[in-house]
Amino acid sequence: MAKQSNPPVYAFHGGIHPPENKAQSLALPLGKPSLPSELVLPLGQHIGQASRPLINVGDRVQKGQAIAINNGFLSSFLHAPTSGQISAIESRPVAHPSGLSDMCIILTPDQADEWIELEPLENWRDISKTDVLTFLAEKGIIGMGGAGFPTQVKLQGAHKHPLTHFIINAAECEPYITADDMLIREKTLELILGIEILQHLVEAKHVVIGIEDNKPTAIAALEKLLKERQSSIQVAVVPTKYPSGGEKQLIQLLTEKEVPSGQYPADIGILCQNVGTCVAVYEAIKHGRPLISRLTTLTGDALKAPQNVEVLLGTPISHLLDYADLQDKKLTRLVMGGPMMGFTLDSSDVPVVKTTNCVLAATKKELPQPAPEQACIRCGMCEQACPASLLPQQLLWFAKSQEHEKAEHYNLFDCIECGACSYVCPSSIPLVQYYRHSKSEIREAREAAVKSDIAKQRFEARKARQEAEAAEKEAKRLARQSASAAKPAAKKPAKPAPEKPTPTAPAVDEAAKKAKIDLAITKAKLKKLEKALLEAQEKEHMEEISALQTQVDETKKDISELETKVASTPAAPTKKATAPVMSDEAKKAKVDVALASTKLKKAEKQLAEDPDNAELKAKVSGFSADLKIAQEAFEKLGGNDTKPATVAKPVLSDEAKKAKVDVALASTKLKKVQKQLAEDADNEELKTKAADFEKALKEAEARLSSLDNSPVSETPPTKKPAMSDDYKKAKVDVALASTKLKKIQKQLAEDPQNSELQGKAVEFEKTLKDAEAQLAALDVPVTAEPAKSKAQATDEDATRKLKIDAAIAKASLKKAEKALLKAKELNSEDTSSLEQQVEKAKAHADELEQALQNGTASAQPEAQANEQSAEFKERLKKQKVAAALAKAQVNKLKRLLAADPEVESLQQELAAAEKTQQDEEAKLEQLTNTQENR
Repeated sequence: MAKQSNPPVYAFHGGIHPPENKAQSLALPLGKPSLPSELVLPLGQHIGQASRPLINVGDRVQKGQAIAINNGFLSSFLHAPTSGQISAIESRPVAHPSGLSDMCIILTPDQADEWIELEPLENWRDISKTDVLTFLAEKGIIGMGGAGFPTQVKLQGAHKHPLTHFIINAAECEPYITADDMLIREKTLELILGIEILQHLVEAKHVVIGIEDNKPTAIAALEKLLKERQSSIQVAVVPTKYPSGGEKQLIQLLTEKEVPSGQYPADIGILCQNVGTCVAVYEAIKHGRPLISRLTTLTGDALKAPQNVEVLLGTPISHLLDYADLQDKKLTRLVMGGPMMGFTLDSSDVPVVKTTNCVLAATKKELPQPAPEQACIRCGMCEQACPASLLPQQLLWFAKSQEHEKAEHYNLFDCIECGACSYVCPSSIPLVQYYRHSKSEIREAREAAVKSDIAKQRFEARKARQEAEAAEKEAKRLARQSASAAKPAAKKPAKPAPEKPTPTAPAVDEAAKKAKIDLAITKAKLKKLEKALLEAQEKEHMEEISALQTQVDETKKDISELETKVASTPAAPTKKATAPVMSDEAKKAKVDVALASTKLKKAEKQLAEDPDNAELKAKVSGFSADLKIAQEAFEKLGGNDTKPATVAKPVLSDEAKKAKVDVALASTKLKKVQKQLAEDADNEELKTKAADFEKALKEAEARLSSLDNSPVSETPPTKKPAMSDDYKKAKVDVALASTKLKKIQKQLAEDPQNSELQGKAVEFEKTLKDAEAQLAALDVPVTAEPAKSKAQATDEDATRKLKIDAAIAKASLKKAEKALLKAKELNSEDTSSLEQQVEKAKAHADELEQALQNGTASAQPEAQANEQSAEFKERLKKQKVAAALAKAQVNKLKRLLAADPEVESLQQELAAAEKTQQDEEAKLEQLTNTQENR
């Protein structure tokens, strides 16, 4: 491409000419300080949300490794500037005007400076621009000349409108600072290549480098290289005037366009980037290097060797001051940034961050104490110096009188806080400080107003909900009162009038439900919009503020309409369903059917996992027979033995009952999803679920309404068997004792060495036995089942008991065989007794199996069934305690060994304890098998 002529240069309003003081730091070549003893890396080195750590304390990291990830849209990555170990993640003082601390990652270098494997983006011209921006975001690239705006976010915003100008800011107008000047001299080619990469991404018509005329060496280097490359990039040399390096002022200098109040340069087709950002983009794309260092100016008369240095992020300022030979006696003020827009540092221990372009160690002569503030003399010099064409005098009066609305009307937020007005003020009024204070108060007032509105809405919603709940309770109370008043009339022996169908209003009910759901979703949406609006107001994003405010107003209007709709929708009439009446025998038969069905399903599931298990097959056969018998008994009782009711109540069919259950389940699921949807209104998955559940609920309701309830004939009620008060009390005592014992046993399992718990367990066991004995001594009348003869019931009970005994015997045999196998593995001496137990258990199981096949059960001697001496119980209890103590000792030694794994004595003790635990558990299993065989 042929070289184009230099672009025209225009002017902007105001500006000042303070002493430059740039020669001091350009006398020495670019320096490279040594590695400090530690690097302090703040997580918030950019505008927006702080990064989120990816590493833990104690981790070793390599140079260039990502150690923190972006935490939202307006955030950035952070990388390790060198290899080393993460020694802490804690709060440390950071470079900020407030002087407060912030969370930092502390990296201790290992002096190896070992790089992670770098992956450059070679095909950046061929892939999508979105992928390139994602790559830059992962490399932690941000704007290095201003507030540290994430570069990928700024480049995304550039595509809102076609760009006419892409401006590279190389003006560096503030006194003392020469970091960009040195960067252009040292890395001219990298700068041009970085600009070409960014031009590929933004596709602007014109690319212009704006640079002040006080940098002749850098200007000559740029023009020479652009001429050699025949590049279309233009160099615009602008007059030296502060603040020509401000974004809006440089745009006006090069294009004669003014950025409207409350808008961004991208809104008028212009994008600006700093030279440091362009070089960082080149190094990321071409070499795969993340942003881990930058050029910083060390200057001021308190330094013997002022110069520019390429410094790693996280380097303490004190380390740089030592490198530049600080004279402590001369130092009166330490400033990060320039003398116009920089801020004073309370400590030299704060670290270098991505936006640190200068450290000024000033003497008393360079930065003297400001004169006392005096009254404004209305000279108008501040207005003449203001580069934003504001009225500083008016803004001062509004700030002092706290007339914030008037200050906003006079475009207070257009102030760039350059300090030109304070510099020229003859009364030494700190105008910028007044403006900053007013801005902060306005932001706080906005935030408080938004919070107040949200609180008011929450209060009104809560009040409306309470009123609705109270109205619903009152309606239910009136319905119950009406129903109870109608019962005496129904008992009178009068000719029953034909029952009128209860009017239903499904359409009204559905409309009310839908209106309430829409209202909840809209309120949740409003809450999110108000939160986003508050964030936009804090960050002064005027375009987003206007759009969000419009959405908030529209949503509030929708909420008002929905509230009116909900209030005007009549409530659906309350219907009281009558419950079917069933005799006691039928109820008992139904419970038997349910129990048998549950046991059969459980056994079939176990059989599916182990199809060759003969014991499970026998169980399935037995449970199938039990279920068939219970179903036959229930069918016989279901049509003839229902109780006569004072008021006739319809008995639902099985299909109707199932449909009713389906309606209840679908309604419960729908309510749950609607509650979740009210909290997260934009969740598409929840919306889909809600639609599916609504459809399922409608289908279930339609199926329920289509089924007819057929009443059953009425028979006199069967009198329930009487139960004495003593028997009831005994049952309660058994239940209480059993609950207490289970609770103590659970606590004892967690703390087996607790002697108090062991004593309580023994006491509750005794109480339970006494309660069971007292319950067994009491007689309860039992009503014989009419559906079966006594002989038939006796045979069935004997067969059922025989099946249970056979299953128990088989299980005991398996346990005994398992214990024998384990004892042989442990080389136990007591294997002979276990072999005898196995033979005995096998003979017992074979005998019961044979009896089951023959259909008869061998009589079990009553003396053998009750044989279990107190001595054996005591022995079993002691063995359980011994096994628990051995296990607790093993766990204790394991914890001690985990804390100090190199202690050999602990390892030996652990091995011995584990052997003891195995022996005690083997003995316990032997006793358990003996108990089961008995």
